[in-house]
Amino acid sequence: MSTTSSPRSAPKPLIVIVEDEPALAGLIATHLENAGMHVQICNRGEHAVKFLKRNFANLMLLDINLPDQSGFALLDELKKTGITVPAIFLTGNDEEASKLRALDMGGDDYITKPFSYAELIARINAVLRRAESAADQNLTKNVKVSDDPFDFCGAHINPPRLEITFPRDKATMNIGRKELGILAYLHAHQGEVITRQALIHSVWGIHADVKSRSLDQYIVKIRELFAEHGLKLDSFRTVHGIGYIFDPKGVSNVGV
Repeated sequence: MSTTSSPRSAPKPLIVIVEDEPALAGLIATHLENAGMHVQICNRGEHAVKFLKRNFANLMLLDINLPDQSGFALLDELKKTGITVPAIFLTGNDEEASKLRALDMGGDDYITKPFSYAELIARINAVLRRAESAADQNLTKNVKVSDDPFDFCGAHINPPRLEITFPRDKATMNIGRKELGILAYLHAHQGEVITRQALIHSVWGIHADVKSRSLDQYIVKIRELFAEHGLKLDSFRTVHGIGYIFDPKGVSNVGV
């Protein structure tokens, strides 16, 4: 007798509610759970930061006025640590200047209290769809298919085509996504000491379980690829115990 397996349902999105009013946070959580979402409530900004450093979330509902810091300061702190969770601001402040600030600093939407829960869920779903669509453009965490080509130590990198060209011997070949992400990050941070952890987070994501040894193996592959085509990476140096530096202009003696 033949059997057919039912299609696997999509995973429920995790929504972090950063709200210091327990009753309101609980009511929002109930509506979101009834709409098929997972919920984590954080009543202080520091709690949200600790949670998001350890866990992936699809979206954050963020009150502007928190006991320990403003929602603006919290979003800024998260961005500085490389956490880019989409955010919808929830606030009783309907002043236009406050709304513009929220959106200008990277908020994805702004809802004024009191609000309809049907509208809140509709807006959450809209932001989730936009975030998913944007992620479809990512080759790595830090490189999109729409990014401009760039040059790196005598080679030409073309992100939209996932290609690397070596003009010296007129060779063009495909390049792996992770190698592309590493080269793009180094190119964007010339002259800076880059920790292994920062490089891993930028290419694989803040919550990726990637060890330094794995990163080092990709670096070896990049060095071997350039060497095969007669190009040296003298300006790309290891900083022992820390990470790397890409210094094509010779502005630093670190790693020498």
